Amino acid sequence: MNWTEWLIFFLILQVIHGLGTWKLYVKAGRQTWEAFIPVYNAVILMKVISRPWWWVILIFLPIVNLIMIPAVWVETARAFGKDSKIDALLCIVTLGFYLYYLNYAANVQFIENRNVKPKTTTGEWITSILFAIVAATIVHTYFFQPFVIPSSSLEKSLLVGDFLVVSKVHYGPRVPMTTVALPMVHDTIPVVGVKSYLYNDNYEKRNTAWQNKLQLPYLRIPGFDKIERNDYVVFGQPADTLRDMNDFRPDRTYYKPIDKKTNLVKRCVAIAGDTLEIKEGYVYINGKKNELPDRAELQFSYDVKLKNPMASQADVNRILKVLDRADIDDGMYRVNDDTYRLAAASDKAIEAFKNHPEVLSVERYIKPKGQFSRDDYGRPDIFPRDPNYSWNRDFFGPLYIPKAGTSTKLTVQNLPIYSRLIQEYEGHKVFARGNEVILDGKVVDSYTFEKDYYWMMGDNRHNSIDARAWGFVPFDHVIGKPVFIWMSIDGINDGLKNWSIRWNRVFTTVNGEGERTSYLIPFLVLVFGLTFFNRWRKKKKAESKKN
Repeated sequence: MNWTEWLIFFLILQVIHGLGTWKLYVKAGRQTWEAFIPVYNAVILMKVISRPWWWVILIFLPIVNLIMIPAVWVETARAFGKDSKIDALLCIVTLGFYLYYLNYAANVQFIENRNVKPKTTTGEWITSILFAIVAATIVHTYFFQPFVIPSSSLEKSLLVGDFLVVSKVHYGPRVPMTTVALPMVHDTIPVVGVKSYLYNDNYEKRNTAWQNKLQLPYLRIPGFDKIERNDYVVFGQPADTLRDMNDFRPDRTYYKPIDKKTNLVKRCVAIAGDTLEIKEGYVYINGKKNELPDRAELQFSYDVKLKNPMASQADVNRILKVLDRADIDDGMYRVNDDTYRLAAASDKAIEAFKNHPEVLSVERYIKPKGQFSRDDYGRPDIFPRDPNYSWNRDFFGPLYIPKAGTSTKLTVQNLPIYSRLIQEYEGHKVFARGNEVILDGKVVDSYTFEKDYYWMMGDNRHNSIDARAWGFVPFDHVIGKPVFIWMSIDGINDGLKNWSIRWNRVFTTVNGEGERTSYLIPFLVLVFGLTFFNRWRKKKKAESKKN
């Protein structure tokens, strides 16, 4: 739905509300017309049901309103003496239309100055839990969101098992687009295994399915920061197929709305307006080699020859023990009779490894320039997956990163680079016909971009599925900026008994220079200090009342 359709829908809901409650407003000493005026009627209703004015804000917040609106229905019934469990249940199962019965058929009287405190302990518990969920949903949606590093694409900069706090206020929080969804559950309901939101996941039918009519247009609250080169960024994976996160087929058949795509964290190596090129695995921006921050550490694959080419896997594992676990990724495996491949290692690790007495030679594994990249099944696996662009993970580009308002020449030759961007991200129909490019039914030779785009890559350059696989990331896919590591567990994917807390990373900042500093002890001191101060304050307050 566009904004006009949402406005019409909103006004229809106001009419439905007015028709179902105007007599109740009158019985509460208000005027009939007050039940029909949008927003104002909600302010008046809060006074009628003896609830604070800020409930009005909550009933208009997407996702949060799924809890608050039923609560308002129940509170309205209670304000007119219908406060039994059956009444509450009828309000909910009839989607609020029980109020029509109270408005037209039931002989109810308004209860002034009623006690809004729950009558039972169970009621108090339910109220507390609901408002805890509301508060947590607001924080999760508009301020901060937890995120765990699931894969090694940013090793050693961020480690598998790092639990991050992601700030949404830096780049501006997105207003939820998927309006019918469970609070704080991103994609799938745990244990149950079903989708947490209402949406048609068929790619071909997504524009006509009635569920999509409940989608809000993209809207972002302004942030106080902009994405800069080398920032860590959490975003929705653009080429998300849903069924298999590791399958990045260009002919996807499974669709997910923007705010429900799989969350990833990568480093933004190029921002809108940059020209990017990769040479021998290193990123160059506008012709200059990208210099990473102090804490960043790149990893590459290496071909290794041992002095004993017939070494067993046990021998290989013994040799690998000279490397710290965090310095390597996925171990080492044989590629031919005399060569092993170290899947990923940092420069620091390689310096130690190549001096091992059983190691003959170590050489970085780089795909040759001009070699068209394919996966193990023979499918193109590097953006834009077109044979006219013989790019691979080590030699890529040059490529312009689109910036809103800038134009580019659009030809049959460069259409593979921009076609998906134009169609899926900016909503136009484009295709090649002979030597012509057809955009929305017209022959064109240029295109003006409507959005800013970014290039996200992992520091583990040979073991990261990133922008080199699926291309540009539009700003509307950006979720937030990781700012804090509140927990870090080594071996998180190896079973609970193999877990080990990395205490030197707990309560440390994501960004910064030099050795990490843990703020765990100061945090605990602050928590205990506030706890004891609060107890002391309550004690003094109680004593003053006695006196």
